[in-house]
Amino acid sequence: MNITPNALRALYTAVNSAFNKGRQTYQSTWERVATQVNSTTAQENYEWLGEFTRLRKWIGDRQINRMKVYDYSIKNEKFEGTEGIPADRIEDDNYGVLMPKFQDMGYAAATHPDELVYGLMALGFSTPCYDGQYFFDTDHLGYDKDGNEISVSNMQAGAGNAWFLLDTRRPLKPMILQKRRDYRLQAKTDAGTSDRVFMADEYLYGVDARLNAGFGFWQQAFGSKADLTDANFDAAMAAMGAFKSDKGRPLGIMPDLLVVGPSNRSAAKKVVEVLQKEGSDNHNYKAVEVLVVPWLD
Repeated sequence: MNITPNALRALYTAVNSAFNKGRQTYQSTWERVATQVNSTTAQENYEWLGEFTRLRKWIGDRQINRMKVYDYSIKNEKFEGTEGIPADRIEDDNYGVLMPKFQDMGYAAATHPDELVYGLMALGFSTPCYDGQYFFDTDHLGYDKDGNEISVSNMQAGAGNAWFLLDTRRPLKPMILQKRRDYRLQAKTDAGTSDRVFMADEYLYGVDARLNAGFGFWQQAFGSKADLTDANFDAAMAAMGAFKSDKGRPLGIMPDLLVVGPSNRSAAKKVVEVLQKEGSDNHNYKAVEVLVVPWLD
């Protein structure tokens, strides 16, 4: 087959079809734990994080809640993946055997947001969030029932693989996925202008995007490296339910999702998906949903 513009257009159509087919084979889960924020600049500031809205009985004039200003921003990063098709395969009309490679490229694009979000979640024990503390920390600024400042913990120490308890019901979820440019497939195939075609006799196809992941409210997440037992699960649930606003009012945090890696799958299901234990009702049965993701272990 001669490598003509029409032939290259047909090849791009085949590559694009394989790419899209690969994207459709993976069902992402990042939407369950992260809010998507569309970005228009190199980075976005989230200085408004830190204050939950709460209604009060209207007595007298309205009370204006002044937002606390934090120095927290998420910088968009570039990501890419590129594959080449040798000219010989096109001339020999033998490029069809390479289409699974481009299906895999589509699959990689579909899984990438999950990798970013859960990868950052796993790093939350050593990565700061909006208040300057690590996202999972023992020393967040919190408040007691009288509105006095106290240190608040949203983590359990340990030496095991981490598990996470999340409240994902609010419009802003515990994690943020910031998108500047969505994943796109591009081709570099013009023999007249492509150095790669001229020098290596190879036609390039690549996917790229600009985005990044970040942290939302630490109060909506609890991270533990302790064993996933009934007692540790109960302690995490109780800790999150006790979080209060700076006015001393309960924040109403109610965890609904337990996120674990494959190593904690069995333990998670024993804690919340077994109806009875040792002849007694399991008080945590269906207390939360279990989400097992491969990006944590």
